[in-house]
Amino acid sequence: MDLGLGGKVALVTGGSIGIGKGIAQMLAREGACVAVLARGREAIDATVAEIRAEGHDAAGFSCDVTKPAEIERVVAEISAAMGSVDILVNNTGGNGREPNNAKFEDLDDGKWQRVSDINLMATVRFSRAVLPGMQAKHWGRIVNISSAAGQQPEAVYAHYNAMKAAVNNLTKSLSRSYGGDGITVNAVAPGIIWSEGFAKQLKAGADERGLTIEEAEKQFLRKVKPNNVIGRSGRVEEVGALVAFLCSRYSGFITGSVYRIDGGSVASV
Repeated sequence: MDLGLGGKVALVTGGSIGIGKGIAQMLAREGACVAVLARGREAIDATVAEIRAEGHDAAGFSCDVTKPAEIERVVAEISAAMGSVDILVNNTGGNGREPNNAKFEDLDDGKWQRVSDINLMATVRFSRAVLPGMQAKHWGRIVNISSAAGQQPEAVYAHYNAMKAAVNNLTKSLSRSYGGDGITVNAVAPGIIWSEGFAKQLKAGADERGLTIEEAEKQFLRKVKPNNVIGRSGRVEEVGALVAFLCSRYSGFITGSVYRIDGGSVASV
């Protein structure tokens, strides 16, 4: 199936590792010209090199997404180098690198602000920066990477849970504001997705308990995500495929929706 992404300029924030990298690779394979944006230059360059080695078009851009002026600068830089952005994937996020047991009382105002800047305000600012160009073309796709925790919060990371819920609400708001301009806005809410970081965490626990990494994964999922009926973590290419479809010419009647990709972990309708 030709998704009609040939020649489209796609900006993927947090695009150098993990889910973001998988999304960038999938969009590039579908013909998009991908701007890989992250903070660390080494990882950016490595991802761009991988995409180019497959014969696809990509360029790397560095930005601290917590700084509004940096966002304005880098979007202008991308537009000058590649053309105005047709597709925006707001993938930047995280829990502020808090420990796994970070409870509400452990989170001061500074931690709330940082997680807001990374998850919510980066989404706001990048969307604000690219929307005028999309309006001028009367075509655009915005996909916000949320989290299953935005719909079914965990007992920890209250700040992260709240910001992802806000991203879901923002998605609906933007879809209503810009649908008449030919712009769709949707969110994808992953559950546990296999990544280098997740694998490293599992391996450390597996080594301590004398388990294989596969056994450690199954134990982890049974404990943390007991409703996961698939019985494994997701894969970045699965997230990438869903995002690519939501960016395609076939998704023009889909907007304001949140798509969970979590193995059935969130048990709601």
